[in-house]
Amino acid sequence: MKAIIPVAGAGTRLRPFTYTQPKPLIPVAGKPILSYIVDQLKELGVSEFIFVIGYLGEKIRTYVEETYPNLETKFVVQDERRGSGHAVWLTKQAMGRTKNVIIVFGDTIIEGGIEEIVNCSHTCMAIKPVEDPRRFGVVELKKDGTIKAMVEKPRMPRSNQALVGFYKISDFKLLCNTLGTLLDDPKQEESITLTDGLMMMLDGGHPMHAEQVHRWYDCGDPKVLLNTNRTLLAKRKYGESQEPAFDRTIIIHPVAIGKNCKIHDAVIGPNVSIGDHAVIEHSMVSESIVGRFATLNKVNLTESVIGNDTALHGRPKSLNIGDNTELELG
Repeated sequence: MKAIIPVAGAGTRLRPFTYTQPKPLIPVAGKPILSYIVDQLKELGVSEFIFVIGYLGEKIRTYVEETYPNLETKFVVQDERRGSGHAVWLTKQAMGRTKNVIIVFGDTIIEGGIEEIVNCSHTCMAIKPVEDPRRFGVVELKKDGTIKAMVEKPRMPRSNQALVGFYKISDFKLLCNTLGTLLDDPKQEESITLTDGLMMMLDGGHPMHAEQVHRWYDCGDPKVLLNTNRTLLAKRKYGESQEPAFDRTIIIHPVAIGKNCKIHDAVIGPNVSIGDHAVIEHSMVSESIVGRFATLNKVNLTESVIGNDTALHGRPKSLNIGDNTELELG
């Protein structure tokens, strides 16, 4: 089985930290979002991964090759931002004659229900009820569970069942041909979504099913990102294993601390993820995410997301700081 993971988006809702770090590499509960996706697909039997990269794509490639050196991978570059449909269409040569393929967007974490999608004999996709379906692709279901219609970000939704970014396609050549037709049509919008292509396939008689997933973590903005971090830290039961000893430091679990961190005279937790090689001194950090190689000194942080290679000195209360930043706060 092969999988396509589009990770070319700019992550505008998570700026400023996505100016210099791809959204899929932001750490949540001890590891980047992308690692949750790759590890899950490996367990499902996926043997080859095609990553569609664009914005900060070399960082994605470097991370994948260093973290998964034995993974069979291909990288396809999306130079033009023409939507998720265009990203998938670009993989047609890399996929060869593959008929069945998994497509997973690189900014979402899903738990439960995806085995049924992978094993479905038809094209099938993950759905979940949401409060505001206008922000997502939405499906309308028939009584037998098959899909009647779907639309991307409808102004007047006929359903609250959102597409959550996990798809099993049973005829990839048909999907590529459909997306190619849309991309060549001058009457179409410049940006083509995967939903557009799937709806055209559905109109042509291609059967599609949908499966409810148990949990879906949309890591699209800082508030949701922190909620996801909190939930996954609790689920993964951080604190049951022995943490390394830090000088004059109190750890209030659940807390995930990366490799080679230097922490002293600090109170860490609850619900904190700290990236590798971070330095935290004379500080209190709770309900937050701290990136790799970040340095915190004499700060009191809560409900904050701190990017990689960031230096903070002072006493801020709540901040969202991008990568490669240095602040002096009195």
